[in-house]
Amino acid sequence: MTRRNRRSLGATTLLAAALLLGGSALADTLRTYPVPSALLYSAHNDDFTVRVRTPGGEWRDLYEYRLQVDTDTKQNASMVYFDFEGTVELEVMKNNGKFEQVSVAPLSSKVKPERNGAILRMTLRAPERFSLQFDDDRLHNLHIIAGRPPSPLPSGDDVVYFGPGLHTPPPGLDYFPVKSGQRVYLEGGAVLKGAFELNGVTDVQISGRGLLWDPGRGIDLDKTSHVEVSDLILVNSDRKDAARVMNIRNSQDVSVHDLTGFTSGKWSDGINISTSQHVKVQDSYLRVSDDAVVVYAVADCPICRQKAAETGVPDRNPPGDTTDIEIRNMRLWVDVAHALYIGHFGDNGDPRTIRNVSFDNIDVANLDEDDPDWEGVMAIYSGDSTLIRDVTFSNIRVDRIEEGKLINIVAGNNPRYNKAPGRGIDGVTLRNITFTGDGLPSQSIIRGLSPQTEVKNVAIENLRIGARPIKAPKDGDIAIDGYVVGLTIR
Repeated sequence: MTRRNRRSLGATTLLAAALLLGGSALADTLRTYPVPSALLYSAHNDDFTVRVRTPGGEWRDLYEYRLQVDTDTKQNASMVYFDFEGTVELEVMKNNGKFEQVSVAPLSSKVKPERNGAILRMTLRAPERFSLQFDDDRLHNLHIIAGRPPSPLPSGDDVVYFGPGLHTPPPGLDYFPVKSGQRVYLEGGAVLKGAFELNGVTDVQISGRGLLWDPGRGIDLDKTSHVEVSDLILVNSDRKDAARVMNIRNSQDVSVHDLTGFTSGKWSDGINISTSQHVKVQDSYLRVSDDAVVVYAVADCPICRQKAAETGVPDRNPPGDTTDIEIRNMRLWVDVAHALYIGHFGDNGDPRTIRNVSFDNIDVANLDEDDPDWEGVMAIYSGDSTLIRDVTFSNIRVDRIEEGKLINIVAGNNPRYNKAPGRGIDGVTLRNITFTGDGLPSQSIIRGLSPQTEVKNVAIENLRIGARPIKAPKDGDIAIDGYVVGLTIR
């Protein structure tokens, strides 16, 4: 780890080339990144051989990282990554055994593989993150992270730079501390075996095409403001419980974009947002073994096995409501639990509200959950005195549900997780939702508990299942139960 106040040579060269071209976008540029020697054998998966080139250029071999996926089965999938502008060609060979067919996930992907014997070739004309399944093997598939070049190394005295190679935290720590005002940059090829902890800081950026390799809790924000996290790739195993990609708690003005994350441990969510305001997450890719994106209103999530501080001194900045949360342009693969989830936990001694939450333009490639309390691609649960208002799910595409519900909207009191009923749900819009019908989904549900804990004003607009327009609850296998007021379907 070093500090710099100048641009990297690679970034300077690209900038000079752009100026020679009159400032126009560079055509057919490709960046591949080295793997640290310490991981060369220990992190590799030999299931596939993958290489990439610009059209007519020299082929470059990519390093095939091993990913652990699906906490129920703990299988090994694969990942490669590179960045480009213009057009690139990609070749993939499955090394172990023959295959009959290959599929791309999500189904909205523009990638069209062409087969020549045992080799697949694809032409990519825009950055895209997707996966290839051979004979529908979803536990040993190949994830391809084809990104746009990240922002260049920033300048200034507060830049913390991680160059290519393996990096470990300071002695005695399992995380890299971050201070207010710092610009943390991970060069492509940098691999960090530790987390980032941002506690009480402001005005921080973390960016670059580096990897966080099995860090455990990933990136933790608590009582932060004006933080931007972008471009990173995070890979977690099941080494620790609750090993999430990112926690955002008690924070304001947070921007997350172009983030890629994989988890396989118990309770290992993707991005967990709670008691925070003005949070935007976009243009990201997650494959997780718990909820992909969750929005809570609890200062300390009990499932994380963490206790809130009990110092006896009142908090001068107590946790507030969770408001103004925007999630858009995401691709999700959920091996366990929900894809998009709001609510459930709360603080009965300090009742809070979750409001103004939107999910837009999201692909759910796969979802699997066999616990009825946790089923749902789109799920909202009001418990523990929490009130949930003004939520929108729009342009959501669901490819496959192994087990689980498409819709799960409940205002209630779950004895497994709640100590009191919620204060209800008011104002939910589900617009332009499409589900292929593939898999064995269970019945969707919209349910209220009582006049004090009811579900109000749910509008379903243009819901299609298996290309069929849903005009009534029975058409979409949606159960309406208890205190539900103002439901419309059109």
